Amino acid sequence: MTYAIALTDQHCHSLDLTPAQQVIEPLLSQQAFDSTLTLKFDIDYPREPTDPRELSELPEVRLWFVRADSRYPWLPLYLDWESGELGRYAAMLVPHQFSPLDGIRYNPEALELFVMRKVFEIDQWLRNRQIEGRSRLKLMTQILGYELNDGLFQLL
Repeated sequence: MTYAIALTDQHCHSLDLTPAQQVIEPLLSQQAFDSTLTLKFDIDYPREPTDPRELSELPEVRLWFVRADSRYPWLPLYLDWESGELGRYAAMLVPHQFSPLDGIRYNPEALELFVMRKVFEIDQWLRNRQIEGRSRLKLMTQILGYELNDGLFQLL
């Protein structure tokens, strides 16, 4: 099942996490996190028609995502990857450039640090909740262009 987190410009300007909390907190209290759960963001952020920037290039939107990521660092594991939510989420947190021909081009070193930090955070979160999710975590990193060796998890 997919749950939508509706985000407006007002939420971004005030760094208000209420839209995320209203969706995520009930799921946390029910221990409803499994591989069938997905989350997505519906972002309504008005811009001038002549503003060529993507949402991930707007400082107010990016800052909201930085705050949300600090509160819910495991969130990428449950995003709706098929609809591109993981790429968009990463773009909010990782320095990048947007090219009309190539799409999002992440800073390679920043993306590597982001991916490894997520692996460490999410693996610990899964273990604390006794949720088996390493195969999904490995798939998440593959979507972002990284292969994880099982030996890494033996170190953790």
